[in-house]
Amino acid sequence: MASIRNILLTLSVLVVAILFFGLSGTDLWVQSQFYDPKTCRWIVDSNDAILKFLFYDGIKRLLIVIGVVLLLGSVVVWKRPFFLPYRRAMAIVLLSSILVPVVVGSLKAVTNMPCPKNLEMFGGTYPHTCVWEEYPSQMCRVEKQKCWPAGHASGGFALMSLIYLFRSRKAKIGAVSFAVAVGWTMGSYKMLIGDHFLSHTAITMIVAWLMILLIERLVDFVRARRRIQEN
Repeated sequence: MASIRNILLTLSVLVVAILFFGLSGTDLWVQSQFYDPKTCRWIVDSNDAILKFLFYDGIKRLLIVIGVVLLLGSVVVWKRPFFLPYRRAMAIVLLSSILVPVVVGSLKAVTNMPCPKNLEMFGGTYPHTCVWEEYPSQMCRVEKQKCWPAGHASGGFALMSLIYLFRSRKAKIGAVSFAVAVGWTMGSYKMLIGDHFLSHTAITMIVAWLMILLIERLVDFVRARRRIQEN
């Protein structure tokens, strides 16, 4: 079971990351490397059909297919003896693949943070603000902005839950490395087209891991309650 210490440590890292990116100016410096103020264009064209398919539509559909296959496969073999040692891990993986994107999407819906391309310094109309700040009164908008944190990368980072399917240290590191690589590949594409800051993807990664730890604790709690009831 995930310890309270690890959960609190991850939560602390999340708070520090939010403060660091909000106050340091790192986001603006990094993002400015991908924008040409002379042509008002980003380093990667969001209308490039091939890149959009590879790093947005295609990879998103692939993650959905993987999730459906894992779900259907688990349903078929759930009561088979050989699958018993993997039930806990698969429950964590399946719940993470659903809840991580849902939680990140819910945060996007309420934080009201614009994308880089929407900011004045990158040709948009919004001023730069921290996530805890409000817009100036003259900048009120009827439609909420939904760019913080990075929703697209959340599906990739949810794969960090695959760590529970393996026992050896090498396999665990491989699983997490794969998930982080997928998440950052998805997030980096969105940065290069002006849809997200560096912090958006970093925060999503931390939130994803925090959610996975909480899901692990929930699964273990439910399993423990069931054992008590059965006895």
